[in-house]
Amino acid sequence: MTDQTTSVEGAAPDPFNGLFKRGEVWLGLGLMVILTALVIPLPPFLIDMGLAMSITFSVLILMTVLFIARPLDFSSFPTVLLLATLIRLSLNLGTTRLVLTHGNEGTDAAGHVVQSFASLVMGGDFIIGVIVFAILTLVNFVVITKGSGRIAEVAARFTLDAMPGKQMAIDADLSSGLINEDMARKRRKDLEDESSFFGSMDGSAKFVRGDAVAGLVITFINGIGGIIIGTFRHGMPVLQAADTYVRLTVGDGLVSQIPALLVSVSAGLLVTKANVSGSTDKALFNQLGGYPIALGLSSAMLCVLALLPGMPFIPFAILGGFTGFISFTLNRTEKEKIAEAGDTEAAKDKKAALAEEPIAKSLTIDMIRLELGYALLSLINSEAGQRLTDQIKGLRKQLAGDMGFIMPAVRIQDNLQLPPNSYVLRVKEIEAGRGDLRPGMMLVMDPKGQQITLPGEMTLEPTFGLAATWIDPTYREEALFKGYTVVDPPTVITTHLTEIVKDNMSELLSYAETQKLLDELSKEQQKLVADVIPTQITISGLQRVLQNLLAERISIRDLPTILEGISEATAVTRNLSAISEHVRSRLSRQISDANTNDMGYIPMVTLSPEWEQSFAEAVIGEGEARQLAMAPSRLQQFISAIRQTYDRHAAMGDSPVLLTSPAIRSYVRSVIERFRPSTTVLSQNEIHPKAKIKTLGQI
Repeated sequence: MTDQTTSVEGAAPDPFNGLFKRGEVWLGLGLMVILTALVIPLPPFLIDMGLAMSITFSVLILMTVLFIARPLDFSSFPTVLLLATLIRLSLNLGTTRLVLTHGNEGTDAAGHVVQSFASLVMGGDFIIGVIVFAILTLVNFVVITKGSGRIAEVAARFTLDAMPGKQMAIDADLSSGLINEDMARKRRKDLEDESSFFGSMDGSAKFVRGDAVAGLVITFINGIGGIIIGTFRHGMPVLQAADTYVRLTVGDGLVSQIPALLVSVSAGLLVTKANVSGSTDKALFNQLGGYPIALGLSSAMLCVLALLPGMPFIPFAILGGFTGFISFTLNRTEKEKIAEAGDTEAAKDKKAALAEEPIAKSLTIDMIRLELGYALLSLINSEAGQRLTDQIKGLRKQLAGDMGFIMPAVRIQDNLQLPPNSYVLRVKEIEAGRGDLRPGMMLVMDPKGQQITLPGEMTLEPTFGLAATWIDPTYREEALFKGYTVVDPPTVITTHLTEIVKDNMSELLSYAETQKLLDELSKEQQKLVADVIPTQITISGLQRVLQNLLAERISIRDLPTILEGISEATAVTRNLSAISEHVRSRLSRQISDANTNDMGYIPMVTLSPEWEQSFAEAVIGEGEARQLAMAPSRLQQFISAIRQTYDRHAAMGDSPVLLTSPAIRSYVRSVIERFRPSTTVLSQNEIHPKAKIKTLGQI
């Protein structure tokens, strides 16, 4: 006998179980019901349910707008607005049919909701109801919907205009290391969502305005049509027909206009909340209640109005006393906070004074120091200070990733001997650069080198000496729209610091930092370190080789390849310059990639055979004593030839490298770095075989 087991794995799934979990199906069904109600008559009971749902939906929209932190949190508002408009229009048509068909039967012909609104507002007189309805419609149509539509239109326009500048700011923060790729991608997505949202809100404002117009027209048609039907079809007197049908029509209009007014207010609150963060109540109360003096003056004015002859004393006196009490309370709270903060600072200063610094600390040298004039101290005591320190942290991370160089910590201190708006950057306590800033203003530069057309104070950008202008922050969006580069004071300092550090990386790479780089290599590379150091080269020798590379802005991040090159070179020579040149040849792929332009090739200018021979003959000595001994007149000819050639290529927008033979490359570089330090000098050994090159000329 065989056992038989029934398997349920192949049983058909329950279609209704999945149906109940699919929101898009229910939304589609609901939309079909709304559209069907436009053409199919509805009984009064369903009309009452629909009107109650419309009012509830409108209140829910308003409450949601009040409690969201930012407009993008309700990005579906345009779609919700369209659905609310369709619901009201379908209910309007339903009540219109009932009013025109059964209006002669009484005021409950269109349902109890319409009847209640009509009796509540009219108070027994349909003329009062018409006036109230007209005023309510006027407020919704002229004031709220028109203002909301204008704000949405302007917000959409300025959001689109500001997009290029905001994209550049995101790219600048990404390149400086302040944000990573994921954060940049998220900020770009938020920017796109913001642009799409305000563009949609601009169109959605037309829904609100069209809804108000449709409600007004439908009410007018219902009133006139009802009087005509009641008089000529049902034989009612004109006044009785007017009282019945106008009462129902105005009640229907009020039931439609009140939800429309709520949605219009919601749209207005949403578009006016573009620059306000946090829920609406916190934003408004924090800003309106943040100035006790303003509340005090308002209280004084209300008290004066209460004492004027003919004015009601009680309401003005109550409001004056209430605002005065709030002003007094806020002022006392603010003073307590200031006193508490002062006590905290005093305690910190006292504690710092008790801790006497050891004399040996005076011998410590700051590797990098930023000194600020007293007018610039606000940069480190406000949000700008946080931005400055964050940018310096990003700079350290960027240099570590790009150059393999760990930048020392930057010490920031005040210097009362400096001019108020000046700052000084020091490397090993020797001044390496300085500049002037304008706190609270923005520095604007034209990438094309043309004159700035915005009002401001003309100056020179401290890092590269470019023509620039300090402008008021209110002109920032206009400057970005014109294609100018706009930076704030902390960014000016960070840019200057970046160039100073890159120019002095070789000096800043200490013995201890070299040892730290070796220690941080992976376990797989420690055997290589043990084989090379100290048997083939000392740490001091390695430090010198790394300094030679950093002096010409060559990344030392690929330290294993550098150690391998040193191991190969020390088998032939102990000359550190020769070792450095061999290491450069091992880094040919990296060097070639760093000098490849956007067109995919390395632009270069070659040294003529005559100059090659002149330099080769001018090198005298052996080993570490080898040096260049060229006649001054001959050097001057070489300098003039270099300047003429590179000035000509600079005018054409090119920045070529200078190509020489390996034997004389270092000596040519030692001459050129004194008058054109930004010029890259390469030897044939440093051009990777797969690199594309293009010769632009010859010296």
